[in-house]
Amino acid sequence: MRLVLLPGLAFPLILSLAACSPGKHGPHDLDRDETLLQVSATGRAEAHPDEARFSAGVSSIGVDAAAATQANNARMNAVIAALTALGVAKEDIQTKQLTVARLDWGPNKRKFEANNVVEVRMRVVDKAGAAIAATTQAGANVLSGPDLRVSDDSVVNGAAYAAAYKAARARADALAAAANLKVVRILSIRDGSTSAPSPVADMAYEAPRQAAPAPPPVLAGTDTTIAAVSIDAVLGPR
Repeated sequence: MRLVLLPGLAFPLILSLAACSPGKHGPHDLDRDETLLQVSATGRAEAHPDEARFSAGVSSIGVDAAAATQANNARMNAVIAALTALGVAKEDIQTKQLTVARLDWGPNKRKFEANNVVEVRMRVVDKAGAAIAATTQAGANVLSGPDLRVSDDSVVNGAAYAAAYKAARARADALAAAANLKVVRILSIRDGSTSAPSPVADMAYEAPRQAAPAPPPVLAGTDTTIAAVSIDAVLGPR
């Protein structure tokens, strides 16, 4: 049984004593001359977003619920038609909010407000700016987004975890060497990750209807995914 102390190393680790009873009693038991090392590390991987999502909607005021709804429906149908004309498929447009409410404050007190908001999925990021411009030209006056994302993140997540494990194993090897030991086997691997894509700026505003504004630039940039892995390694004599 050996206890190894490594002062001055800036690595997160926990060293524990081996079992005091002689011999091995199971796959996770330690022998007399073995030491348990627990170490964690993070890894990261980058990917370029390949889709953009944004919300576009119409808010209309009317003297009663019917008038507000009628005006709102006409403008919202124009927004949907503009998106369809750009080639956005029906399955990529989803209604997210549909409300009619009486206003009890402000300059429109006692009138009614109708809202209809859809979420739009653009499968080509470069076309997102044109789609946003088309919706405002068609009458959308409520807009939020875009949210840029990777449609299939399994590959980038796997790469981040692989990098995290390699970093943890390299750290374990370095600590073992510093103590004149070696890694004999890995007992366990634990996921300590919270996938953290790089933040994307979100814009939300009420856009006045204008005549043919220039499409806003939408740049895909790069998302960074971070994964964390903890391992239990058994150290033994070199």
